[in-house]
Amino acid sequence: MDLLLILTYAALCIGVFKVFNIPLNKWTVPTAILGGIALIGTMLLIMNYNHPYAKYAKEVFISVPIVPEVRGTVIAVEVVANQPVKQGDVLFRIDPVPYELAVVRLRAQLSDAGQGVLEQEEAYNSARARVAQARAERDRAEETFNRYAAAPMAFSEQQITNRRQQYLAAQAALEAAQADEQQARLRMDTNFEGEDARVAELRAALRQAEYDLQHTVVRAPSDGVVTQLTLRPGVMAVPLPLRPALVFIPKQPQRIAGSFWQNSMGLIHPGQEAEVIFDAVPGHVFKGQVEQLLPAMAEGEVQYGGTLIGGRLLSQPGRAIAMVVLDEDLREYNLPLGAQGQIAVYTDSFTHVSVIRRVLLRMLGWLNYVYPLK
Repeated sequence: MDLLLILTYAALCIGVFKVFNIPLNKWTVPTAILGGIALIGTMLLIMNYNHPYAKYAKEVFISVPIVPEVRGTVIAVEVVANQPVKQGDVLFRIDPVPYELAVVRLRAQLSDAGQGVLEQEEAYNSARARVAQARAERDRAEETFNRYAAAPMAFSEQQITNRRQQYLAAQAALEAAQADEQQARLRMDTNFEGEDARVAELRAALRQAEYDLQHTVVRAPSDGVVTQLTLRPGVMAVPLPLRPALVFIPKQPQRIAGSFWQNSMGLIHPGQEAEVIFDAVPGHVFKGQVEQLLPAMAEGEVQYGGTLIGGRLLSQPGRAIAMVVLDEDLREYNLPLGAQGQIAVYTDSFTHVSVIRRVLLRMLGWLNYVYPLK
């Protein structure tokens, strides 16, 4: 860009010398050179500081790695590469047979566990009936023993002893029946949130199995497109984040990221006018606005991991990243995501100098017809 400005001034000087027939001598040539240095230098300093320029800019986008939630063999790939899909459309299918069998097995176990609950209720009712019967037997034996003990002259000592033994046996039988009733009640009352614990466990396992079966069909998380599709039937898909099955690019706003020198960070603010040119669209300038200046630079990032900060990290220069939203839709130009370009931001300071930046940016756009300057 600086070279373009110098060449423009040189062409202007040549034109002035030719039109006005100014002689080339030791006064005119140094004057033109020194005047050009002072003029261009001042203009460049004011322009570069007040109207920042990003030599490296690019359309940035978010991709979503599609990782299946279950393991299995891919039996069908229904998505077509580079074709738009809607949210919920089927991307690919995993063999559902193992998961269908798991659902059937758990449903059978749940049904059997439900029958076991009924059996426990019946066992508890039977234990209660035995307790009532044993209590009646105990009461009858106690009444007989008391009658015999109250008339020792009418009954022999052996008869009284026998009745006493019968009473104690009936009491022991009642206690045994009560213990059985307690065990039956405990088995019946082993529940979780009002439900038998075994049934609750099987119901949760069944829900997990049904969830796994449902996710043998992998669907699009949102509107978007799948690109560079290499997934084929027969591939073993695994729920491993490091090995996504395919890459999904959701539909998202178009944003251009540009890297700026740090001396202009204080002048860039959201809402300021910006212009963008792309190497793939020569001669066209896209209008836009600054969306935000990212609050962090990767060159200063430090993470937990037991690594000490060295001088190399501190000496590495960093550039501020600004995001620009375009007013025009890039999809009309059939550009792939990630197109390269340049950005100029026009601040509120020295607005009259911004004309130079606008002209130079358009000259760079015209040069893209020949080759992109970097």
